[in-house]
Amino acid sequence: MNVRAILIGLLLLGLFHPESPAQRDDLRKKRSDLEKLRRDIDTYEQKIKQKERKEHSTLELLDSYDHQASLLRKLINRLRDEGTALQHDINRTRSLIGGLNNRVSFLKVQYAQYVAAAYKFGRTYDLELLLTAGSLNEMLIRSEYLKRFSEQRRSDIGEISGQRVDLEAQRARLQQQLISQRELIAEKGREEKKLAQRVQKRKLLLAEIRKDKRNYKREIDRKIEDAKKLEQLIAGLIERDRAKIRKPKAPTAKPRETAAPPVATGQDPAAAGRDRSAPQDAATGQGLRRGSVPWPVSQGRIVSRFGVQQNPALHTVTQNNGIDIDVPSGTYVDAVADGEVSTIWWLPSFGNLVIMNHQNGYRTVYAHLSEIAVNEGDRIRQGEQIGKSGEALAGPMLHFEIWKEREKQDPLQWLAPRGAAKR
Repeated sequence: MNVRAILIGLLLLGLFHPESPAQRDDLRKKRSDLEKLRRDIDTYEQKIKQKERKEHSTLELLDSYDHQASLLRKLINRLRDEGTALQHDINRTRSLIGGLNNRVSFLKVQYAQYVAAAYKFGRTYDLELLLTAGSLNEMLIRSEYLKRFSEQRRSDIGEISGQRVDLEAQRARLQQQLISQRELIAEKGREEKKLAQRVQKRKLLLAEIRKDKRNYKREIDRKIEDAKKLEQLIAGLIERDRAKIRKPKAPTAKPRETAAPPVATGQDPAAAGRDRSAPQDAATGQGLRRGSVPWPVSQGRIVSRFGVQQNPALHTVTQNNGIDIDVPSGTYVDAVADGEVSTIWWLPSFGNLVIMNHQNGYRTVYAHLSEIAVNEGDRIRQGEQIGKSGEALAGPMLHFEIWKEREKQDPLQWLAPRGAAKR
């Protein structure tokens, strides 16, 4: 293939799937977010190295481990999403190549038949066709037919040439997509390996921290501060939601049918296909009913109840805004009611946490998550997985809270009698 055709083909790479300004902006934003994630991960890597040189087993070092692991999971999820979208593009390109191949083959057969007829009969046949006409009008009709037939053949020759250029362009596009796919798979593998190493180091560090009883007292002080931050976070979410209600709604266009979204956030495939466009009342139709709310985990025992908690060994009195359920790390955590993922956050004493909005101003909080299977804005049905439980300084557990606007609720008054066994 000559250089001119290759250049045309490369130009066509951008013509087959033209991008709107909004799509280009979205692509730039995604790339910018990925780059920021990578920079943040590198920043925490430097912080970890500095702290490891100065402090061997501290809660602050554990925080850095947790924060970097959270960012790594987010990056891996983004890479997984990109890989899924890229695979969709590869499949579409292969389909286009198949269609172009079929079209070129058809045109070749048609043109071969024409060439064979021209070779067999030559121009004599055309002249004979005109001279054997029964009338002048019939001769004119046959002449017009021969003219159009010749024009069609010339058009077929041009179309074959054009289709070949298109075909080469799509093949070049496919090769670039496959290269990008291999690079994505390789990067995702590297980040998953880094995450596994960080998780293992965290386990060793946590074991060392637990040996020093002074860390438990410090963790209680930190948890008091983080409980205040969590309360402030919920207050901020309430104000944000109220502002959305007050803001006049712009007229919306009729939604059009689209393909299912790719697997999406650390997120496993459970986060794929969540309906972000469903009506709000449908997404939150299954509300909270006192005494009948299902448990967020299918097993476990309560190790810390709602309200005032006394620790005789440490001589401390604290307030628990929820309940702590002792479950093995990696236990599936499910949404207790239909709702929307309001925010995904991280706090030192609560680790990774998810806050969900429900009907009538209710919110639920799921903390100490080792993995998160949802994205902010996802609309979740009751019983759908939102993540997996993790491990706190006190041991493997899930921390669970229920709020009505700004008022904290005792989860045991809302959860169904059956569920996690009470201590």
